Amino acid sequence: MIKAILVFNNHGKPRLSKFYQYFNEDMQQQIIKETFQLVSKRDDNVCNFLEGGSLIGGSDYKLIYRHYATLYFVFCVDSSESELGILDLIQVFVETLDKCFENVCELDLIFHVDKVHYILNELVMGGMVLETNMTEILTRIEDQNKLEKQESTLFLFSLNFEVPIAVFSLAVHALECFVELFHMVAGITAAPARAVSAVKNMNIPQQIKDMKLPDLPQAIKDLKF
Repeated sequence: MIKAILVFNNHGKPRLSKFYQYFNEDMQQQIIKETFQLVSKRDDNVCNFLEGGSLIGGSDYKLIYRHYATLYFVFCVDSSESELGILDLIQVFVETLDKCFENVCELDLIFHVDKVHYILNELVMGGMVLETNMTEILTRIEDQNKLEKQESTLFLFSLNFEVPIAVFSLAVHALECFVELFHMVAGITAAPARAVSAVKNMNIPQQIKDMKLPDLPQAIKDLKF
C-alpha cells in the first residue's frame, strides 16, 4: 500500500503532497522535511529506494523515488509493494504529466495543482494503484477535458442569454422611472397653467364692467348725518 506521495524541488520546497494516512499539518511538514533530507543527499548513481524516515514508519516502509531535473518524485510504500513496480508507476505519472502539460515543469505543478491531483487520482486512489496504462489514463483525462469544455460553453451561452435580458430589464426599469418623473414634472408645470386657465374663465374684466355701482351724488344726498 502507498502511504504518501511527495513531490518537492531541489531546495526541499513541496510542490505536491498526498497522504493516504492521517497526519496533522505540522507532522506532514516534518515528514516532507525529513524525506527531503534522506533523498537529496543520495548520489544519482545509487539505487532509487531506501528505508523510510522515522516519522513515517521507519524500516517498515520504503521510500522509492526518481529525480527529474529540479523535482524529486517520492512514493512512501509498505513491504507489499514492488520497488520496480513503483518506479514504473512514477515513470507513468511523470510521462502523463508531460503529455498533459507539454514538457511539464515545476511551474505547472504550482499553477495547475487541481489538474495534477486529478491525474494522480487516476493512478492511485486510497493508497491503492488503480491504473498503470498511460493510454487509458490519457483517454480519461481527455474525456474530462471535453466535459469541462462543454460545461464552459454552456455557462458562456447562458451568460450571453442572461445579459441581454438583464439589459432589457434595466432599460424597462429606467423607462418606468422616466415616465414617473415625467408625470411628476408635468403635474408641477400643469398647476400654474390650470390656475391661469381658471382666472381666464372667470372673465374678470367683464365682471368689473358688469358691476353696478351706486349713483354717487344720489348716494351722498341719501346720507343721513
